[in-house]
Amino acid sequence: MQLARVIETSAAVAGTRSRTAKVAALAETLREASPDEVGVVTDYLAGRLPQRTVGVGWRGLQALPAAAQTPSLTVLEVDAGLSRLSAIAGTGSAATRGAELAALFGRATTEEQRWLVGLITGELRQGAGDGVMLKAIAEAAAVPEAEVRRAVMLAGFAGPVADAALSAGAGDPAVAALRRIGLEVGRPLRPMLAASAPEIDEAVDGSVPVAVETKVDGIRLQAHLDEGTVRLFTRTLEEVSDRMPEVVEVIRALPARRAALDGEVIALATDGRPQPFQVTGARTASTADPAALRTRVPLTTFLFDLLHVDGRDLVDEPARERWSVLTDLAPHLLVPRVVTDDPDVARSFFAEQVAAGHEGVVVKALDTPYAAGRRGAGWVKVKPRHTLDLVVLGVEWGSGRRRGWLSNIHLGARDAETGDLVMLGKTFKGMTDQMLEWQTQRFLGLETHREGHVVHVRPEQVVEIAYDGVQRSTRYPGGVALRFARVLRYRDDKPVTEIDTIETVRAFLG
Repeated sequence: MQLARVIETSAAVAGTRSRTAKVAALAETLREASPDEVGVVTDYLAGRLPQRTVGVGWRGLQALPAAAQTPSLTVLEVDAGLSRLSAIAGTGSAATRGAELAALFGRATTEEQRWLVGLITGELRQGAGDGVMLKAIAEAAAVPEAEVRRAVMLAGFAGPVADAALSAGAGDPAVAALRRIGLEVGRPLRPMLAASAPEIDEAVDGSVPVAVETKVDGIRLQAHLDEGTVRLFTRTLEEVSDRMPEVVEVIRALPARRAALDGEVIALATDGRPQPFQVTGARTASTADPAALRTRVPLTTFLFDLLHVDGRDLVDEPARERWSVLTDLAPHLLVPRVVTDDPDVARSFFAEQVAAGHEGVVVKALDTPYAAGRRGAGWVKVKPRHTLDLVVLGVEWGSGRRRGWLSNIHLGARDAETGDLVMLGKTFKGMTDQMLEWQTQRFLGLETHREGHVVHVRPEQVVEIAYDGVQRSTRYPGGVALRFARVLRYRDDKPVTEIDTIETVRAFLG
């Protein structure tokens, strides 16, 4: 398949707000792809590189060779070229990478060059999020969407799932192929996500017992143990095993041969209280001298779920059973939890955790399976204030004391139906001088263009916002605005695909 055909589909998907039209365009292109192309085509249309990263950043893509006049690149040629880029390392790698990049982009037309830059930098926004792509795979393979969704949960990404389904043939053979995709120790699953509630009483109503768990303000981590080998993955499925030797040691010491576990790691102060999130974030993001870092900023491991142990898959088991097995396996690593149907007990536990410096609680149903990659009523997080994870769409230059700094940030939420980003307000509150200095450098590095005093940026930086309420507004495209919004922190641990939706924001309207 020609790359130009993929770009044509990408433009068609980006150019319509109709979910049905998006799904139809994607499904048609997936059916056209050959068995050896379909996985790559799916990843490209989802805005993802199969290689994850290729060692080329935004700056390395500024000086491109002259564009080709006519399209000739195939999808597989692009994939092979990016794989070669990804593998380059060692002495002289910069020159080798530059030559490989020039060879690839020299064969691309102007439109193809622009699209490939977006793909490599993660800037591509074409409205083909999970809700659309998984439905398109199901339509192309003539299988129930639930079969696709479960397979992607276990495989982590949509590309291999589309490959399995469409290579097998439509209908029953595709279903059989999808059902052969199972949990593999060493391959990360998509993490289960929590919905939000503003008050503990909305999550614990006294009708049934629930688990009320400490919401540790750390970094979500999935740990896989396989015969002494430990692999650690973030919530974006990036492997970080070599950054956290103390966590590797803790997992390796568990009395199991093979296991897949879900939890958090956090830097604690000497009195046991959580360090500021930025301390944990900086430690887990750093690749410099892990042995020294573990001494200066040691990480503590908390576990709250068990997905597999010694040949037994647990994702479909009710939560109470998963926790029972986890308690036998790692009682010393369990996140604090109380099981109750009494709202007073839940409120007391919530208050204790907040007083101890934690972020709040997560209320979990006892009978829910591990529904990876989706938010639902099974897990509900409650914090002591209204917060949202949003993305920065633009920033305004400050005035007065803030002159010379980028100050007022434009906030965007995700449209769950289309995947589009919707602006719902601005804020300049909650920013320290240190934060203003940091965000000025950060957002100038993400700049795409300017309009007057507004710097428009690539929508890559997630920010956690606290607010007092939501009100209707005709000023912003989402039809709502946040009251007294202020910045709590920037979230480098969370991808834009997991920010809150405009539907979530509208649900808080009085």
